[in-house]
Amino acid sequence: MDQYFVVGNPIKQSKSPTIHQLFAQQTKQQLNYDKHLIEQGDFYQTIMQFKNDNIKGVNVTAPFKEEAFELCDELSEFAAKAGAVNTLIIDGDKIKGDNTDGVGLVNDLLNNQVPLKGKRILILGAGGAAKGVVAPILEHQPSQLIIANRTLKRAQDIASQYPDNIINVVTFDQLEDMSVDVVINATSAGLNGQSLPVPASIITTSVICYDMTYGKELTPFLNFAKQAGSENLIDGLGMLVGQAAQSFYLWRGVMPNVNQVVATLRAQM
Repeated sequence: MDQYFVVGNPIKQSKSPTIHQLFAQQTKQQLNYDKHLIEQGDFYQTIMQFKNDNIKGVNVTAPFKEEAFELCDELSEFAAKAGAVNTLIIDGDKIKGDNTDGVGLVNDLLNNQVPLKGKRILILGAGGAAKGVVAPILEHQPSQLIIANRTLKRAQDIASQYPDNIINVVTFDQLEDMSVDVVINATSAGLNGQSLPVPASIITTSVICYDMTYGKELTPFLNFAKQAGSENLIDGLGMLVGQAAQSFYLWRGVMPNVNQVVATLRAQM
């Protein structure tokens, strides 16, 4: 039976085995999917061993997405732009890398009836989470894409990857008078006690607020957005399941029903 893994450090908290088992049941696919802790410095050796053992695919979480990028023989367009890989497809002697985070995000927004075409979209943060979603968002032709970060350099580095697209980069301090349609939180601020980097003035009742993280209760960002007046709050559980579904599709050629699995996970929280 084909074997797949999710790897990272830490990895105990990963919901990926549950998600992929639900996908397999739903699509009647026969496979095994487990989690595997990798110590720092052991990533390359572990993946090469997986390859020798005929493992078919690997999901990669923090902190190894950049290392995964480096060891791939082939990269998808999204992975190349992101500079990070979260999905490895092991095909004979070749390791192919993709980044499904952005597809997961975009599909979740569309599933929640959030239009992107012609909209002003603000991404908070310029780390790996932001990098992975820019290319798929741009494919849906927003009228404006803004990346805000504490320091401009990291946001400018992302923008420079897309010379044919105008991406506005600003510091958090420059957001005060900005008008946007969608705010996507790609920072961990609020979860680790840091203050949230967005002024309440840019959030109105019609602004859609999306957090890449999720929890049983509203995340700190979504709680802040609610208090600021937003009536459109979406957490990242659908993105988590959506990026997994895209990985599953790349490996198995079958696209599972994301909504069923999101509903199951939500009920278990």
